[in-house]
Amino acid sequence: MNAQMTRPHSEDVWDPVELWSRERIEEFQLAALKKQLARVEERSAYYKQVFREAGFAAAELMSLEDLRRLPVTRKADYVAGLQADPPFGTLRAVGVDEAVRVHFSSGTTGRPSPVLWTKRDVERWADLYARYLYAQGLRAGDVFQCMFNYSWFVGGLGATLAAQHIGALVIPGGSVDTKRQIETIQEYGTKAVIGTPSFMAHVAEAAEEMDVDLAASTVKMVCVGGEPGASIPGTRERLERMWGAKMFDCYGALECQPIGWDSVLQLGPQIAEDFIYVEILDPDTLEPVEDGQRGVLVLTHLDKEACPLVRWWTGDVVVRDRTPTPDGRTHATLKGGVLGRADDMLIVRGVNLFPTAVEDIVRAFPGTTNEYVLVIDDSVKDPKNGFLTGVKLRVERTDDAPADLGEKLASRLRERLQVRFIVEVLPAGTLPRTVHKAKRVVME
Repeated sequence: MNAQMTRPHSEDVWDPVELWSRERIEEFQLAALKKQLARVEERSAYYKQVFREAGFAAAELMSLEDLRRLPVTRKADYVAGLQADPPFGTLRAVGVDEAVRVHFSSGTTGRPSPVLWTKRDVERWADLYARYLYAQGLRAGDVFQCMFNYSWFVGGLGATLAAQHIGALVIPGGSVDTKRQIETIQEYGTKAVIGTPSFMAHVAEAAEEMDVDLAASTVKMVCVGGEPGASIPGTRERLERMWGAKMFDCYGALECQPIGWDSVLQLGPQIAEDFIYVEILDPDTLEPVEDGQRGVLVLTHLDKEACPLVRWWTGDVVVRDRTPTPDGRTHATLKGGVLGRADDMLIVRGVNLFPTAVEDIVRAFPGTTNEYVLVIDDSVKDPKNGFLTGVKLRVERTDDAPADLGEKLASRLRERLQVRFIVEVLPAGTLPRTVHKAKRVVME
């Protein structure tokens, strides 16, 4: 809760808010929502209009359930806001001169989407991130090696700030130079590493090729985010065996950093309920589901300043459990982490990829028809761990298409979306047509 806190509440808990009763959490959330919605209504052009169209005023919020009078906000709404008021959009609730940081999406749409942060947002982010790393076992004086990409990706700076906040010695390695990463672990006694599950698997495999036994190294914590992995039993078991260390799920998104992380108990990500108010909704009816039932995670910021979100549709399918965990922590747990998606989003080496992003490029590219299909098969999976390394794309050529259409299109897609594409060019009329919802992602 306190962004200025530099010492933990106890040996095991960073912030006493982690131990609040359910009643106290909900009282805090209601009070925080009243204040936050009043600010959003006043300062966000987008939400001012949304509130007006819904016939809702922030002053009318009398219970947490009243929030359901408002519609959900989706990625398409955010993108439309950027187009309406470029470059930072209509959802923001601060002037650009009040912001100190901007991070960008990594391939969710054809054009990177910016998210602003104020100084307090950054401090809050660092403290929340520190809370979670502390719950996973990181302590002052430990060596923390960050293997998240620092180029445009939001996770690297967040991890670095958090570990520094705890007092750990940070090695900002990035996701490059695998051999040096391994040598650094050996030479400097790294206790904790963080990166995407696919990169952690790559490092472990490279270590085996170098005849280095990572299981005998000083690493005790393998923290992963950016793509599914740590909450998938088979992936977790394999990587824990290769590293000889515990693996922790670190769940967040650009628009909301962080959402929830494993504790040392590895029971699933625990939501920061003093930072976000969470709803779990049926994807078809948008009605709340009971704890223990699958639904889509929808979140509302309680104190975000620059780009606050109200009823943000993450698209992630989860199961919530509000039972306190054996270590006394009371914030809700997402059992099994993210269980899937309510849409066709793919995650390729940590990059979020929607079919619509591909569609924007394909349909504007000379020599192609309007039809395309994304194919997931063994050719775009790492044979050792099953993670996506790219995407196969099938398109149709027009009569006047150049002979090197596939190569040119693959290059443009890689440039715009930061994902490797294998492009198969087919004659016009080859791909199936539909008068209803087209199936753009197929598994083979």
